[in-house]
Amino acid sequence: MRPGGNRGWLLRLVIAFSFAQGAVSMARPAVSYRALALGADERAIGVIAGVYALLPLFAAVPLGRRTDHGRCAPLLPVGVVLIAGGCALSGIANSLWAMAVWSGVMGLGHLCFVIGAQSLVARQSAPHEQDRNFGHFTIGASLGQLVGPIAAGALIGGSDMARTSALALVVAGAGAAVAFTSLWRIEHRDTTSKSRAEKGDRVPVGRILKARGVPGGIFVSLAVLSATDILTAYLPVVGEHRGIAPSVIGLLLSLRAAATIACRLVLTPLLRLLGRSLLLTVTCLLAAVLCAGIALPVPVWALAVMLAVLGFCLGVGQPLSMTTVVQAAPDGARSTALALRLTGNRLGQVAAPATAGLVAGVAGVAAPFVMLGALLLLSSGVALRSPARSAGDTGEAPEPRRSGVALSRKSDD
Repeated sequence: MRPGGNRGWLLRLVIAFSFAQGAVSMARPAVSYRALALGADERAIGVIAGVYALLPLFAAVPLGRRTDHGRCAPLLPVGVVLIAGGCALSGIANSLWAMAVWSGVMGLGHLCFVIGAQSLVARQSAPHEQDRNFGHFTIGASLGQLVGPIAAGALIGGSDMARTSALALVVAGAGAAVAFTSLWRIEHRDTTSKSRAEKGDRVPVGRILKARGVPGGIFVSLAVLSATDILTAYLPVVGEHRGIAPSVIGLLLSLRAAATIACRLVLTPLLRLLGRSLLLTVTCLLAAVLCAGIALPVPVWALAVMLAVLGFCLGVGQPLSMTTVVQAAPDGARSTALALRLTGNRLGQVAAPATAGLVAGVAGVAAPFVMLGALLLLSSGVALRSPARSAGDTGEAPEPRRSGVALSRKSDD
């Protein structure tokens, strides 16, 4: 099956990613609420959120190296097992340190799944399809982010927050396991054999990072993911301080995710209209203003409007940064480049929540959102200077590039 010839694999990958991401999106606020019930303060919440990214920080590049010259699909079930186990075991943990450990396991599982899935999309998509296919792929993440917080908000509440948050975590683990049903024979044999045939010397990490477009794509992705991550981890804390019920917080987080889905559904016409670099710049700039605005004591309806527009803006960064990195990376090192992008994401997920915890402890729980605004403002400048170009920038499909990651044939449609 040639890349782009049959997108049935992409639909099944989106379904699997929806369940895996839904479990994580349900578990992240549940972990915060359970930690609060066990006596955690804002600093402890930041540490637990940071540990989620700590194990993946060291595993991303080795996993990317392996995937560059081997199969992508085996990482997917491994990721599902770790996500399900991390969620369920967080629910039965009775100490903050144990919750931090299982949060790290959950993060490692999410990394395995995402590296395998992103490499699969890159390998089985022609270059001119990558913006579209990465956009469709990330709809799975947005669907999970839409349903997960609603489910968490429906289960968490009442006088016994420790019990209800534990229940939400166990349910999240069960939901992650459903992803197994869509993973059977999802990788095409010809792309697997080609990747093995082209196995050669490893491209040095330094050379990958020096490729024009790779550092910018990594930084934009880091900033956008940090914004999404801190929104998920700290909006419950903001809700506790402002008297907003967990069910409402769940709806607000899901509203943001719904807006992100809407953005990715119209990503192709937006690219044709503005091009990749300008689209990234404008959306990062708007997201910076909106993130800072969350620090204001606005009513719930205004917060909902801000989160909806913010979700639309944040929907651009991830899929376009994936394509930027894949197309800028040297041949034979694109999975490693994607892994470096994920390493940057995890660095952000370690540093941003820890910094947010310190900022919240000193300046209040809304202050981390001002910090995020500054980070997104910086990323808008990086995006504006990005040299990477796409079909949306030129109006034409890029020149064919033959490699083990993406073959250059057109799709059947």
